[in-house]
Amino acid sequence: MKNAAKLLMDNFPTFRASLDNLKAEVLVGVPAEKTGRKGDAEMNNATIAYIQDNGSAAANIPARPFMRPGIMSVKGNIAIALEKGARGAIHGEKLAVDKALNIAGLTAQSAIRGKINEGIAPELAESTLAARRARGRTGTKPLVDTGQLRNSINYVIREKK
Repeated sequence: MKNAAKLLMDNFPTFRASLDNLKAEVLVGVPAEKTGRKGDAEMNNATIAYIQDNGSAAANIPARPFMRPGIMSVKGNIAIALEKGARGAIHGEKLAVDKALNIAGLTAQSAIRGKINEGIAPELAESTLAARRARGRTGTKPLVDTGQLRNSINYVIREKK
């Protein structure tokens, strides 16, 4: 075995490209392009999401957290996806990180939307229900009237700053 030839593969360029993808991040919420609302809305979806998630004492709106609880309900799944992406990057799989970020984003998006669909306490005030009925709406779930807020929940992948 004195003269045994060694086969070396240079995967560094692929590995380096995969590591560059680790400089990206996934953000979940209401991206700028999804903030608009149909009709004559005074507020955009991002503002409504913030107020509903945190409440507003000035407007007598109780907090109905849905963003963080939605994400926390799937954080284990998100961690697994990101770990697979990192392992793929280490092995020179160019698309592994991108795939992992998309899986993480979709998982969080779905969980937040699901949290809204579950209905979040406290129940709506009678005055809110009366206002809905006056507009021809019959739903009684908090955060679910037209579906615009729920449908605006999305994710984006961008380079870390």
